Amino acid sequence: MTLSSPVRPGPPPAAPGRRTGIHRAWYVAGVAFVAIIGAAGFRATPGVLITPLEEEFGWSRATISSAVSVNLVLFGLTAPFAAALMDRLGMRRVVTVALVLVALGSGLTVFMSASWQLVLGWGFLVGLGTGSMALVFVATVTGRWFVRHRGMVTGVLTAAGATGQLIFLPVLAVLAQQYGWRVAALTVAGAALAVVPLVLLLLRDHPADVGVTAYGAPEGTPVAAPPVTRGAAGRALRVLREAAGTKAFWLLVGGFAVCGASTNGLIATHFIPAAHDHGMVETTAAGLLALIGLFDIVGTIASGWLTDRFDSRALLGAYYALRGLSLIILPSLIAASPRPSMLVFIVFYGLDWVATVPPTIALCRQHFGADGPIVFGWVFASHQVGAAVAATGAGLVRDLRGDYSLAFLAAGLLCLFAAVMSVRIPRPPVAALSA
Repeated sequence: MTLSSPVRPGPPPAAPGRRTGIHRAWYVAGVAFVAIIGAAGFRATPGVLITPLEEEFGWSRATISSAVSVNLVLFGLTAPFAAALMDRLGMRRVVTVALVLVALGSGLTVFMSASWQLVLGWGFLVGLGTGSMALVFVATVTGRWFVRHRGMVTGVLTAAGATGQLIFLPVLAVLAQQYGWRVAALTVAGAALAVVPLVLLLLRDHPADVGVTAYGAPEGTPVAAPPVTRGAAGRALRVLREAAGTKAFWLLVGGFAVCGASTNGLIATHFIPAAHDHGMVETTAAGLLALIGLFDIVGTIASGWLTDRFDSRALLGAYYALRGLSLIILPSLIAASPRPSMLVFIVFYGLDWVATVPPTIALCRQHFGADGPIVFGWVFASHQVGAAVAATGAGLVRDLRGDYSLAFLAAGLLCLFAAVMSVRIPRPPVAALSA
């Protein structure tokens, strides 16, 4: 009898991984990548639907944006509780239920006739579902399954969000234009359900579930799952109370709120209708937004690599400052067709899109230890609150002024302020820097 036998009696799935030399952590990361791809695509869909809904129902952009705002807020506020639920119930159960909620919320919208039903479907149900597969899922997977290359894997999984945008947006834009927005909504529902079997088959909660240690863990590390925590909601709130007493938490919250406002809230939600206001065809605008996702894959993976090697505070400061400058000049770049200057913006903004995530997760882990994923959940909640404010605010600006210029300028200035906040985050404890 081996030492590991009392913990896990040699489950069959672990054996193939050992024979081929591929650690089981990489299978888990692969499934997480696919689920996060889907979550990002589902979350990005309202940007494609704003104009069709406006044309069919006569709803204002502020009204439609309010549903997006509910989605964004729940996407964020669900995250810390989802992280605690993953400790209590396991990642596999939480992600499975999340995918079913997305399918239900998207599918029900095809029957709607009033704006409150849009809020219920895309706002509440899809918001809860995608929030449970948000970036706290990344923090949980990398925290449990990886010691070596943790920053790099964080970057890759974060980039999955951009990949989802890249895959879904052009397809959904074509479907909405040629066959109607209902076909696009049903496509999202079907895609969410298609991921469920993969999650049930391959995703595992802890390395101990298959009798291994985390990838890169020191030799002699015990093969044992941590004790099951109870009271997920209570733990999430307790962690919030403790973290709220630190300066680092509030600076991370402030910076990430601006991050959400300048990405999900403004660009992801309003770039397509803003470009359409200037005469650009919606499918072309959706292609540009997807192109941001393509370059974001490169930028986020590179950010993960940099996070393993450099001060995360300095990285955040640089990312926010460069993003702010690009947003300030964006109104002068939008035209009826993509000009070279717009393509330069797309490449640059794509590289910076969610490059902020790996260093933010690293700082949460370094400052708050084992509670890092839950703390990041609360920080991510601020990201989505900022996104929700920006989504509704930009819609109101468009309704009142007829264009988005003021919204882009305000977001750019906020990014410059976020850069200042980031470099003022206290240095993590020396022992935590190597974690």
